[in-house]
Amino acid sequence: MEHSHRYHAYPTEEVAERLEHHIDVHRQLYNHVHWDYKNIPGDEKLSEYDQNNKLPEWKRKWPLFSELYSKAAQATIARFHRNLTSLKELKNNERKVGKLKRQAPSEYRSVTYNQSGFDLDEKRGRSRYAFVRFSKIGWVKIRYHRPLPEHTTIKEVTFKKERTGEWFVSFGLETDDEHVPEKPSVDSLNTTNSVGIDLGILNYIHTSDGTTVDWLGLEDEYERLRREQRKLSRKQKGSNNYEGQRREVAKVKRHIRRKVLDYQHKITTLLLHKYDAVFVENLNVTEMLRDDGNARNKQDAAWRQFITLLEYKGDLHGTHVVQVEARGTTKKCASCGVETKKPIWVREHSCPSCGFETDRDANAAMNILQRGFSELGLGWPESTPVETVTATDTDDFRRVSARHVVETGSLEA
Repeated sequence: MEHSHRYHAYPTEEVAERLEHHIDVHRQLYNHVHWDYKNIPGDEKLSEYDQNNKLPEWKRKWPLFSELYSKAAQATIARFHRNLTSLKELKNNERKVGKLKRQAPSEYRSVTYNQSGFDLDEKRGRSRYAFVRFSKIGWVKIRYHRPLPEHTTIKEVTFKKERTGEWFVSFGLETDDEHVPEKPSVDSLNTTNSVGIDLGILNYIHTSDGTTVDWLGLEDEYERLRREQRKLSRKQKGSNNYEGQRREVAKVKRHIRRKVLDYQHKITTLLLHKYDAVFVENLNVTEMLRDDGNARNKQDAAWRQFITLLEYKGDLHGTHVVQVEARGTTKKCASCGVETKKPIWVREHSCPSCGFETDRDANAAMNILQRGFSELGLGWPESTPVETVTATDTDDFRRVSARHVVETGSLEA
């Protein structure tokens, strides 16, 4: 199983200059790979293997490329072909996409060392610090806030310079299969150890067992972002003042992203510790962002990132994570299956067929749970009535505030 760990890096001024130089040379190599692929005569395009074989020739012709570590140069070629494959997959899924473009200096900010050319020294630094050596560059100090897990192999190491000017080092890890937690058997799953999650509008999430988690308040952060963006608009583009203010804007955006990601990490970890199976909607986030004027809130939710975290961490914690069809989960009655149209402002579910009443998102979460069981080939337990969903006229909803999640890391109200 593959996963990654990311660490803040603190290179010396001399090493930082070499890091920036190598990023720029790798960018030039990437653009040359793009040019070579695009301009090759004939209908048959070069493969990654073919262009790797061209590397010695390119190094002789352009000595600048000889400054790069060979495995890192091959990783840059692989990066181009990986982007090309992703683009083709989007086209095959009938998505409107353009063509791969040349990378500008502001866009290309990372380099990967694959398999070799790096060393990690955990004992060289003081407590909570370590050093990473990159071939042809030197040693880079990192804040080693968590050791790499045991029984893992480092497959690749990436260094990156963020738009804020900060440096980070990421380790791509592979854990031996025998040390990956085994997921519970599907036959052992039931409504007490499984949960359906509706990604809501009034609440961040609503679970099928009646827990709601509030949105993370970001009003102050967005007000600060607006102030910094207004300052940026008054600077002359290309000036030193503009560059300094651009970094301030980038820092605020980074703070918002980190706050959202930290919130999601806390929620997903607690869900995966509590349940043996988590079922969630397979949302088309791109289409949802086009639907109405609520795009910024949906981006704050970062639902696709939330789902990705659930799946990624589900393997780490030994929990089943299953995406189910999202269409109709709100309209369909979780008790009798009859569909009823509901405008977005109607927040209660009241079935005209069977009379079942509950919160709109609670009904959707129960439908997601049922669909999750169906996806795994399980029947809906007859001994567990749908009416266990908290009704709208009770005070038994377990509402969890965002502050409670952030400060205590707990979903228990």
